[in-house]
Amino acid sequence: MAFLTAMVVLALAVFGGRLVYVQGLRGAAIAEDARNSRLTSVTLLGSRGEITDASGMPLATSVERYDISVNQRLVAKFKGTANPPLPAGAAGVAATLAPLLDMNAAELGGLLVGDRSFVYIRKGVLPAVAREIRKLGLNGVNVDRVAERVYPNGTLAGNVVGFVNSNGIGLAGLEASLDDRLRGTPGSETYERGRKGQVIPGGYSEDDPARPGDSVQLTLLSDVQWKAQSALDAQVAATGSSSGSLIVMDTRTGEVYALADSGSVDPNKPGEASGSLSSAVSDVFEPGSTGKVITMAAILDNKIADPLTPWEVPYTYSPDGKETFKDSHEHGLLRLTTTGVLAESSNTGTVMIGQHLPVQTRYDYLQKFGFGSRTGIEMSGESKGILHPVDDWQRRDKYAVLFGQAVSVTALQATQVFATIANGGVRVQPHIVKGWTSPEGVYTPAPAAASTQVVSPETAETVLTMMQSVVDDGTGSHAAIPGYQVAGKTGTAQNWVGGVQGITASFIGVAPADDPRIAVAVILHNPKSSEFGGVVAAPVFSDVAGYTLSELGVAPSGTSGTLFPTTW
Repeated sequence: MAFLTAMVVLALAVFGGRLVYVQGLRGAAIAEDARNSRLTSVTLLGSRGEITDASGMPLATSVERYDISVNQRLVAKFKGTANPPLPAGAAGVAATLAPLLDMNAAELGGLLVGDRSFVYIRKGVLPAVAREIRKLGLNGVNVDRVAERVYPNGTLAGNVVGFVNSNGIGLAGLEASLDDRLRGTPGSETYERGRKGQVIPGGYSEDDPARPGDSVQLTLLSDVQWKAQSALDAQVAATGSSSGSLIVMDTRTGEVYALADSGSVDPNKPGEASGSLSSAVSDVFEPGSTGKVITMAAILDNKIADPLTPWEVPYTYSPDGKETFKDSHEHGLLRLTTTGVLAESSNTGTVMIGQHLPVQTRYDYLQKFGFGSRTGIEMSGESKGILHPVDDWQRRDKYAVLFGQAVSVTALQATQVFATIANGGVRVQPHIVKGWTSPEGVYTPAPAAASTQVVSPETAETVLTMMQSVVDDGTGSHAAIPGYQVAGKTGTAQNWVGGVQGITASFIGVAPADDPRIAVAVILHNPKSSEFGGVVAAPVFSDVAGYTLSELGVAPSGTSGTLFPTTW
């Protein structure tokens, strides 16, 4: 009895000492180790900001989705169940998940078998399905929240908006150029979890909240963008053109209401995109006769001629006895005013007048109107076009630049020229961002666009009136809009793509000409039905510009205006 008593006392002393050590001396450290073993940390995604049109309609938004992945080694340890009867291992897990994921159980089972610690089995699962999978508490099955980028309007402005990669990083369009502000800042959450991964109520929890990205509001008007896109695609198909672009711009503010490219990509299916997303800002071409507007502005600004100066214009003309230029149609000697030269789009007449401009002055005016430099629009991939220095001009170039050849521009640069004339000679930087909204809901308008006086207000007003004769009494008659005064210019120029010669036909105009609000450019590359901008592009201008004026609530002109005579 004494021996047993001694042994019991000794055992109690050992256990008591151990208890004092564990709970008294090491209690806090052991408790912390135990808690740490129950802790898990997850990354919280900062959702990407929205991209909306001018009215706030979403063009790109992020939605809550979940990715389902597995640890194949842990899945193999599934013991199966009796009710409902499920086999052990991957077969049982597959039978459980297949109905929820709308997958074939046998195919799913094949994904679950192996020795890999991480395998995706389904991405983009809806929240309701993710909750059901979490309730199952299947060991080795992971449910991770992700933010999926969706584009509710499909191809509408897809060439502008662009798309993101699988990690939510912008790859093209505004998604790429504005990525730094659109992208959210990730956070983290640490909590105690139970055996099946569930959160322990009342347990330790600490989080560093994620911050969503800023949302951007564009200047685009969705209805105008839709009209521009549909009208452009229809005309590309009707004329057999290889491609085309259409731009609608506010002449006073530089806001872009529509920027359409034929065959716009659906950002929901980025794999179908190829080459440049928006050729309107990245691809260049010779402007052709639309460039004559710059020549006429320079002539008036330098007092070389006025709208009524008479000229005898032949079919062919050689300004230096070496280079010979001709008009698009053979004709006898024409008695045209300066206005008539523009209205009839005469190359020979333009060279006759423009040769009086010093060569450096010709270059200076092209540069002042924006040729050879990027407009600064917020889109990625913008080209600055081609404007060679005067010293690099070939013998023919110094005359060809007068009627829009030997230079190359983007559709946006070409549109900017007409917006400048319509805005009293002030060039306003085109822009497509209207403002930003922070995650807290604070809206900040974009800074006012930069502006530059290019030609005098008097010159701009005179050229605008001269351009009305192009529509009323010249090559652009199909651009007329009932009830509105319209000013514009047709264009036809050669292009070279892959060593093959083609034609770019265009019409760029302003409406209403008596109180300008919009500049609209229609560019068609390699039309088969006709090579003349007044035939293939001008009718599209009339359709889209008329629709836009109606959308903006611009009242009709009411009067036809007083024009300069085109002949003498």
